[in-house]
Amino acid sequence: MKTQNCVLISTIFKINAKGRIIIFILLFNMLQSDHYKDKILNINKSNFEDLAIEVFQYQSKNNLVYQEYLNHLKIDPKQIKSIQEIPFLPIEFYKSFNVICNKITPRLVFESSGTTGAKTSKHYIGDPDFYKEISKSIFETQYGDLKQYAILALLPSYLERGNSSLVFMVNHFMQYADIESGYFLKNLEELKEKVDTLKSKGKKILLIGVSFALLDLAEMGLDLSGDHHIVMETGGMKGKREEIIREELHQILKSGLNTQKIHSEYGMTELLSQFYAKKNGVFTFPNWARILLREVNDPLSPTFEVKSGAINIIDLANIDSCCFIETKDLGSYVEKGSSVKILGRLDQADIRGCNLLVNE
Repeated sequence: MKTQNCVLISTIFKINAKGRIIIFILLFNMLQSDHYKDKILNINKSNFEDLAIEVFQYQSKNNLVYQEYLNHLKIDPKQIKSIQEIPFLPIEFYKSFNVICNKITPRLVFESSGTTGAKTSKHYIGDPDFYKEISKSIFETQYGDLKQYAILALLPSYLERGNSSLVFMVNHFMQYADIESGYFLKNLEELKEKVDTLKSKGKKILLIGVSFALLDLAEMGLDLSGDHHIVMETGGMKGKREEIIREELHQILKSGLNTQKIHSEYGMTELLSQFYAKKNGVFTFPNWARILLREVNDPLSPTFEVKSGAINIIDLANIDSCCFIETKDLGSYVEKGSSVKILGRLDQADIRGCNLLVNE
């Protein structure tokens, strides 16, 4: 990004005065965005809140949708001094508005799956390379170098549409993973044969799949025993099966796939970061993200002292869109500030295709 900016600067002086002013404004916004991205990638727990407040001030000025929402609430951004005071943008706004900061040109659009006839969310991405860097860093921090895995992706409902953030991420991961990685739509017998082949070669397998497809595979039976193999569900029954609690899903998968534990990925179209649970459904955060629980019946409550409640997410990776999202999911703290369990959905909330599972 910095190299591209230098090249742009070198050509500015060949343009007339009016053109230079326009380009300088665009360049300023690019440099400002890059400045925050560098900070985000180097963040630590001690400076998270300071950077979150700084980013809030930036987005309150540069994201017109968020700015209008704050105006409607009669919020003066200058009065916000802590993350507990930040108003979170309802996730539904991604269905009706282009939630993106000024002067950021979208290069990619992620779209939620939704349900038949439902309006979908669209997340306009100004910097796909930043998403790639963020997602790879989160995964490798949790699971180590991608090159050690052969990734088998069982994502039929996501592959059937062309703008899934999950498929984009897995595509990127496969660029670094074992050459025998691949997708499987509904060809489960072929997947079973691939597993047997990889095991015979002593390769480490990461099987990542949507829940209903993993259940189909579990019914056929598969041996993924051993700590060196990972089975990861991404949620999502897609109307293919009856909804069940996550613990029940994991028990069925452990039995049918002959593995001791099931991993989970929690992500959504509207956020660039992912949360992973290695066991017991306990999700941890990347350094630049935080889950805050709010009162269920008071979404604008400035306090977050509840043990269980509705989920607000700060995802600083959303620097080009909006970092402060009010979701319709429920959670409970395992360790406040660092880990949560996802408990399900608020009553009467729209079903979102990427997260249909519920917990007790």
